[in-house]
Amino acid sequence: MRIYLADKTEDLSVEGASATFTYRRMGPRGGVPLVLVNRFRGTIDWWDPEFLDLLAAEHDVILFDNIGIGYTTGEPRDSIEGFADGAIEFIEALGLARADLLGWSMGGFVAQHVALRRPDLVRKLVVAGSGPGPVPELPPLPEKVQAIMAKPDADADDMLYLFYPETAAARAAGVEHLTKVSTRLAAGGPAVSETAAVRQREAIVKFMTVPFEQVRANLETIKQPVLYANGVHDVMVNALASYVAVQHLDSATLVLYSDAGHAFLFQHVNAFATEVANFLAA
Repeated sequence: MRIYLADKTEDLSVEGASATFTYRRMGPRGGVPLVLVNRFRGTIDWWDPEFLDLLAAEHDVILFDNIGIGYTTGEPRDSIEGFADGAIEFIEALGLARADLLGWSMGGFVAQHVALRRPDLVRKLVVAGSGPGPVPELPPLPEKVQAIMAKPDADADDMLYLFYPETAAARAAGVEHLTKVSTRLAAGGPAVSETAAVRQREAIVKFMTVPFEQVRANLETIKQPVLYANGVHDVMVNALASYVAVQHLDSATLVLYSDAGHAFLFQHVNAFATEVANFLAA
């Protein structure tokens, strides 16, 4: 099995006002760091190590567990705004004056709210496999997705269903991703507790009941450049949400992958890492 630099990166910690944050940092220092904000039920162990290595080839990359999630202490929040405050607390605890943010899935919800609450901290946003909240004609979340999200012990088949389309090529990419993250997971780091997962679900439910008028106003408030990206076959956050979002952002680029789903960023790891690098460098 290939050994990735991200697999050998040591855990670090920093004290915030309400938690001790665990994080990993890789890549060359200097410039504006790229802070990664994770998905529902995700910890820093779940980031694809090849994706991290590609991002860190030219960027200072920081990944962390939010308050009460995984390795980080504290009481987990129950709103997207609360998790955004946690991300802000972490960024400030590191002493960063500004950061670029890449939020995947629920992390995209959080990253956008960091930009809303503290625009001075955010230079650019990458919103991956995510959305701005409820948009007109957005299909409801499939019952199978809701059932898997509620399971405390989702298995590999569940993960593949949530993240990859049911094609041979996509499933092969999914199995490869699970193999790559297995090195960190085998070390036995903390998972997301069921209490934290329940609060994350509560945060998502609240987020998805905001009136579209507020969603649109939030998008129009974000003035930073934004890269929105999604897989066309995403069963968790329909790609329509990304299409609607960019219509209401001042400076946005939309990238869609026609053969991919929620984990397009790992299925098309080289292509998307290049998109991110080009976007951050522009």
